[in-house]
Amino acid sequence: MEDDIDLMHKALEKAREAALSGEVPIGALIYDPSSKTVVTSAGNAPISLHDATAHAEIRALRAAGEQLGNYRLTDLWLYVTLEPCAMCAGAISHARIGRVIYGAPDPKGGAIAHGPKFFAQLTCHWKPEVIAGVLAEESSAMLKSFFKARRRKGVTDDGQ
Repeated sequence: MEDDIDLMHKALEKAREAALSGEVPIGALIYDPSSKTVVTSAGNAPISLHDATAHAEIRALRAAGEQLGNYRLTDLWLYVTLEPCAMCAGAISHARIGRVIYGAPDPKGGAIAHGPKFFAQLTCHWKPEVIAGVLAEESSAMLKSFFKARRRKGVTDDGQ
């Protein structure tokens, strides 16, 4: 879908902003398909916020909940540049997001197509529609470039 590509480009812009701040380049946005508007967007910020839960998806979900006055984000869509982890998948389920569109797969930390396959579990109470691989190559290239540069500089995963 052409809209998916345009919206993923916006999420990638948030990922670029995160990278410029020294964060892992992951971006997310919440989209309302009924009004065709971006409700909110965010980049990764665990390092700068000193918060292990400050993943782009969580930050976007929190901001949307604040803006809309409800933690249930039923029928809204989440665009994210990397396959969500288990923590984020759990939050997506609790928020009742209608559709998740992600870019690059994450065989090491992803929890939708990899690892626990969160939405496939019987204990998962809400399962959004999932679209994988939208601008996956661009998302993946950004992540690889970021980590390659950090290795060259000798920076560890904890920002040291």
